[in-house]
Amino acid sequence: MLSIYLFTLLTFIWGLVGTPVAIALAQKFRLLDKPGGRKKHKSIMPRGAGLVLWSGYLIWALFTGNPGVEVPYIATGASLIFIVGYMDDMHPLPPLIRLAFHFMAAMWVIFPLPVPLWQRGLFILWVTGATNAYNLIDGMDGLCLTMTLITSLCALAVGGAPAWLPLSGLVFGVLLWNFPQPRTFLGDGGSTLLGYICSSQLAWSIFPHIFGKNPVYLAVLLLLFGGIPVIDTLVAMTRRILNGKSPFEPDRGHLHHKLQDFGLPKSAALAIMGAAHALILAAGVRLLGLPFFNIF
Repeated sequence: MLSIYLFTLLTFIWGLVGTPVAIALAQKFRLLDKPGGRKKHKSIMPRGAGLVLWSGYLIWALFTGNPGVEVPYIATGASLIFIVGYMDDMHPLPPLIRLAFHFMAAMWVIFPLPVPLWQRGLFILWVTGATNAYNLIDGMDGLCLTMTLITSLCALAVGGAPAWLPLSGLVFGVLLWNFPQPRTFLGDGGSTLLGYICSSQLAWSIFPHIFGKNPVYLAVLLLLFGGIPVIDTLVAMTRRILNGKSPFEPDRGHLHHKLQDFGLPKSAALAIMGAAHALILAAGVRLLGLPFFNIF
């Protein structure tokens, strides 16, 4: 366990120290997020945090002693997700192209799971959807990182220390540069990366507990473990379809938009969404039948 805590400290330092370097690189290469339209930030913001998250996770995966059989698969798929997202940050890619790469990365990480074919199919769709859902909710300072941190802490409470502690440290280090006063954004590379890592690690964590379960049980379980990002995205897409619009058309109808439009400060909106996310994840843990606070 000592090595886990050491790596957690190192990933935290990586996030804290590496982020200003990534900010400088983003400014130099004009990887910037400009205000306008749905984007309400007041100044041009460098999108460099994703590079820190990807490099930090990759270094941990390469140099830690025995992270688990799933980590090489997750790290490889996460690299594909980040590269595609980073390319999209520089020059927007067609949505179907991005979705195709997300689907391939989901297939890559789920294929080794020793589960029936129909469960693999559900997991692949879920990982693909969660990868995009974390990106779609990344419209408020600190939100995507906070959702990831809460997911990690909930996983820790049911015994997920080897995989989740270093991720928690890395995310917290970057979060200090993104909230409450943002100095960088995640970009599509960073937000999709977090969605992919969270959903992939959760899939590998829960699969031993779902043998013999029916499709409805697994679908509800995955919905709960998707938490606020997945549920909010499904609600937004359903609303757009009912209004005769494309489900992929962006708008200001997400929950964090509504809370802010209602007059709540960012900190209050973040606290409400974080608490709701934690409660939904706790419901998923309860449905799965795992005990809390089994860290060691």
